[in-house]
Amino acid sequence: MKIVSWNINGIRAIVKKDFFEDISKMDPDIICLQETKAQNEEVEKALSKMTDYQQYYNSAGRKGYSGTAILSKTKPISITNDMGIDEHDTEGRLQCAEFDNFYLVNVYVPNSGQKLERLDYRKRWDVDLRNYLKNLEKTKPIVLCGDLNVAHQPIDLKNDKTNYNKTAGYTQIEIDGMDNLIDTGFVDSFRYFHPDKVAYTYWSYRFNSRERNTGWRIDYFLASNSLIDKINKVEILSEYYGSDHCPIKLDIEM
Repeated sequence: MKIVSWNINGIRAIVKKDFFEDISKMDPDIICLQETKAQNEEVEKALSKMTDYQQYYNSAGRKGYSGTAILSKTKPISITNDMGIDEHDTEGRLQCAEFDNFYLVNVYVPNSGQKLERLDYRKRWDVDLRNYLKNLEKTKPIVLCGDLNVAHQPIDLKNDKTNYNKTAGYTQIEIDGMDNLIDTGFVDSFRYFHPDKVAYTYWSYRFNSRERNTGWRIDYFLASNSLIDKINKVEILSEYYGSDHCPIKLDIEM
């Protein structure tokens, strides 16, 4: 099973680029999208030609903001949206697809903001996400994918010293949130297979960041420990454009 995760930074914008051609080349069984920035009916319209996939959407209450989507060639046993916590459930940030042997959770974690104004909220989100996942994992193992909005280690961003505790995505609070996920039994699958590889998934549109490869690795596949032996490959597909993030791909035997 091949799963692709991609923060597309706007479904209506990316489908005007090479999105359909790119997906055809990647040929995933499941696609998890983050930051669709559209209401459900708008996402459905934008993806109407993707008839090979069952499609499920979770849009934010606020128009043009956040939003996630799961597209799957195999119909899931069930799909649920959100964590069931009012504080978190208005922004379309989480979907869970149940399959025979695992749960697939697609998530777009909140950004802490340019002036870290949402950092306290982000801390609560991280605690509640971990609790949600650990409760889910009592039934089946989990593959968690998406834009987690944190560079976990210094290797995961170009300028670690200048960003530490100053920039959203690289504060100690956010790093601790990722540590807590990993400490409770999840594996950062890319880092498991590539412990020393410098590779990024996000580049700001400013300052020619992508051309200069001044990037961040903030998009992940985290897997329950019990699934790690079933994973064949994890790739960062930086050759694909269309967004300020590139897609990531997991090959897992299920």
